[in-house]
Amino acid sequence: MIPTMILFGLVLGRWWKTCLALAFVVWPAILWFSGVTADASDLLRGSLLGALNAGVGVLVHQTVLFLFRLLNGRHERRRKRSLAGG
Repeated sequence: MIPTMILFGLVLGRWWKTCLALAFVVWPAILWFSGVTADASDLLRGSLLGALNAGVGVLVHQTVLFLFRLLNGRHERRRKRSLAGG
């Protein structure tokens, strides 16, 4: 079940803040609706672990995106353009 949230982070990693907030809410909801647990402390731990696992996916997504931009040279052009004010 952990790969589910890592994949969630990989797919939605571009919008990392929204992704982590959704992971914090969606994962315990999945646990609760599937009947895995109904204990509040387990759901809180599930929220934290879901967000952590999605964070791993987001980190991989952002790293790949950064490397892609770096290799294409867009990262440097964008930085120069923002420094120039245009």
